[in-house]
Amino acid sequence: MPLIDKTLYIHYHVLWTIPLSYLHSLQPLEGFFFQSLRAEKTMGSTQNTGSTLSSDEEAMLMAMQLSFGSALPMILKSAIELDLLGIIDKAGPGALLSTKEVAAQLSTTNPDAPLMLDRMFRVLSSYSVLTCSLRTLPDGKVERLYGLGPVCKFFTKNEDGSSISTISVLSQDKVFMDSWYHLKDAVLDGGSPFKRANGMPVFDYLGTDHRLNTNFNKGMFDLSCINMKWILERYDGFEGLKTLVDVGGGTGVALNMIVSKYPNIKGINFDLPHVIENAPTIPGVEHVGGDMFVSVPKGDAIFMKVICHSFDDESCLKIFKKCYEALPENGKVIVVENILSDYPDSGPITKFTTLSDAFMLACNLGKERSENEFEALAKGAGFQGFQVKCYVYSICVMELLKRV
Repeated sequence: MPLIDKTLYIHYHVLWTIPLSYLHSLQPLEGFFFQSLRAEKTMGSTQNTGSTLSSDEEAMLMAMQLSFGSALPMILKSAIELDLLGIIDKAGPGALLSTKEVAAQLSTTNPDAPLMLDRMFRVLSSYSVLTCSLRTLPDGKVERLYGLGPVCKFFTKNEDGSSISTISVLSQDKVFMDSWYHLKDAVLDGGSPFKRANGMPVFDYLGTDHRLNTNFNKGMFDLSCINMKWILERYDGFEGLKTLVDVGGGTGVALNMIVSKYPNIKGINFDLPHVIENAPTIPGVEHVGGDMFVSVPKGDAIFMKVICHSFDDESCLKIFKKCYEALPENGKVIVVENILSDYPDSGPITKFTTLSDAFMLACNLGKERSENEFEALAKGAGFQGFQVKCYVYSICVMELLKRV
């Protein structure tokens, strides 16, 4: 297995990819939500304890962090929706702003806004999302100044205008959050927590909710832009293809980037009709609506990026079999998915992939898988070959070969 570049690790508390989550350039994190207490153990003088923490005190603090942990993603969601990180970013590289300066750029007449922002920013600083510096004012009062931490590179727009902010906000959307309140009953009685909360499976629901469908597509667009840039730098398996079908390709962002680098490829973007209805015209790409459980357009190769984790094994096997039928004898399926390790260690990749797996459990009864599980599904669908080609943070690029 190729070495994983830890600088590319993104935690994305969510979904089909993100967002909170990150980088080795941050202080060592024990996951995005719950940092190690090692640093706190040596900070007794600033915490009014006067001594180091005992192991029981560390465990108690971890228990309390877990118990109050829902505050962090909701504060981050509000910070994104208010564009607070963008305000600091626009102030220039290395900028440090007070919450009064940030609040002055909001459309608000609330006199308490600076104080409320300061309380939010202190949380974000404690998790290294923001940096904090202290400034003593002429009257002797201490003022906190905040800057962007390294992780904010992914929460503020890059040169393509993309960020994982859309995925982060999407994962905290009330429609998805309601699913968690039904997880206990789903464990006891079976079924999908999302369906219990919303009356239908997630992808059916997206077809009925224009707002959520728009936000979902935007989140997938932004995440695809970020992930595909890295994939195209590392994976060369698109070379020599004539026709490439992107199954579950959304609005076509991945194919757009692929055919831009490989202009000789004809791209077919295949997804549900309500997904592609607003897809933009892309040179070299044809948008085709349909159902991958019924049939898949024919091509030299089929591309599936973060599709399998939305479905159970039986459904994935059906999709792989439809892909098998659509390929020539020398064809292949290129599968891009997060990979679960067999042992749940406490590293950042495992923390993200297990959170993503849990999100799938709550939202659609899909799941993340190990390399061995993907190989078994491939062989079960008739593919003779299975190869792991490269990794990008937690994402693995695999090839399913029809013949070897």
